[in-house]
Amino acid sequence: MPDPTVALLVFFALVLLCAAVAWPVRGIAARLRRVNRLGERVHMEDVLKQLYKLEYKRLPATAESVAGGARMPRHRAIRMLQRLEEGRLVTAGAARFRLTEPGRAQALHIVRTHRLWERFLADRTATPPEDWHGEAETHEHLLSAAEADNLAAALGHPVYDPHGDPIPTAAGEMPARAGVPLSSLEPGECGLITHLEDEPREIYRELVGLGLGLMAPVERLEGGTGRVCFRSGERRYEISSALARNVTVEPSDEVAGARWSRTLADIGPGDSATVAGISPLCRGPARRRLLDLGVVPGTVVQARMRSAAGDPVAYDIRGALVALRREQAAHIQVDGADEAEGAS
Repeated sequence: MPDPTVALLVFFALVLLCAAVAWPVRGIAARLRRVNRLGERVHMEDVLKQLYKLEYKRLPATAESVAGGARMPRHRAIRMLQRLEEGRLVTAGAARFRLTEPGRAQALHIVRTHRLWERFLADRTATPPEDWHGEAETHEHLLSAAEADNLAAALGHPVYDPHGDPIPTAAGEMPARAGVPLSSLEPGECGLITHLEDEPREIYRELVGLGLGLMAPVERLEGGTGRVCFRSGERRYEISSALARNVTVEPSDEVAGARWSRTLADIGPGDSATVAGISPLCRGPARRRLLDLGVVPGTVVQARMRSAAGDPVAYDIRGALVALRREQAAHIQVDGADEAEGAS
């Protein structure tokens, strides 16, 4: 005869197990169903986003191009496309797929959320640049339209993400992105970097490792076949043509390398200079602090006094006396030294 106590314990254990699995809202089965539905929604939103990217680049949207861009098997991409067509978010014809207006609006929301989140990671956190895209891939599916609007307001309604991609507005308007590949510049031509390709991750890590960033000035130099030589400030680079095609520049005859080679760290007490920008290598809270201090293009900064040890230096920034260490001042690019006004 089995022990009644043991049998009773086994019975209660089975009841608890069944309850844990089958409980309507909090049970394991219910949770698995929600996870599965979330996974399906994420896959469909990834397909919508890829369809928009293909449309934006004026490339054909086939099952193969969608599957490759969304990084999923072809059979899954086809299933997602069928689901989206049933939901009237996508139309199909002659092996090509197109977004409907509701589909485009939903795709733009995903793109907007993704790029806002990348902007947040770049401006407000110490997240490494090569991790921005992956982190945003997760959060783009979690924010509602209202939450995305709140994030945009907190960031000051940025127009571009940290890679230079335009951020759609809440109304679904996409700012223009101009420029040409760095590899297309002729020797002697100059420009400003307006976009760094962030996919694949390895490409972006290499570009960041070179110290390149948005709005950095470049001048194309003579180089060997298959290589692109250029300079930015006082630094010279030589990279492959393939890598250079992932750097977009806005050609400009007004860019002069010497103008950008000076930083605030080169300005001695009694001299002043006009801020041209903040180095792209200054990110996260450090960049946010400089912006909050009013270190923006066009601001005139005057070096007032140096500490007894030589570092930090006190600067007059918009009427406030601010002490900056040399490493901080070296991140502030200036047009050049001007004659100090009222220096003592």
